[in-house]
Amino acid sequence: MADNFNFELVSPERLLLSEMVTEVVIPATEGEMTVMAHHAPTMTTIKPGIVSVRSASGAKQDYVVFGGFADILPTGCTLLAESAVAVEDMQKDELTRRIDAAKSELEDSQHHEHKSQLERLILELTHLRGVIQQD
Repeated sequence: MADNFNFELVSPERLLLSEMVTEVVIPATEGEMTVMAHHAPTMTTIKPGIVSVRSASGAKQDYVVFGGFADILPTGCTLLAESAVAVEDMQKDELTRRIDAAKSELEDSQHHEHKSQLERLILELTHLRGVIQQD
């Protein structure tokens, strides 16, 4: 049986979750990471995606996050999200609104690096919208 560790999911608006869990899958910028108890200390940035949480009781909860960073220690993990919401509370048009805003900003952008960041964001949000609509 897997060991438990403390996981906290925090957005600027509120603390969404703080409980003992067996694993958390986070959408790290460099790829998905599964965090479990005794994980090596790591800090990573988060891209838009789904955070899957397996509680100590075995229940699974999914959250949509829109960037941020995670601080991982052997005894716990704290994910500070720019914005986060439980998947079931996600408004269907929210992702489309964010994609449209990024496309509009892309059209007005003059800097190559900023354009690249916006193009990556549009791809991530479009993928996320597809994942959520499949569920």
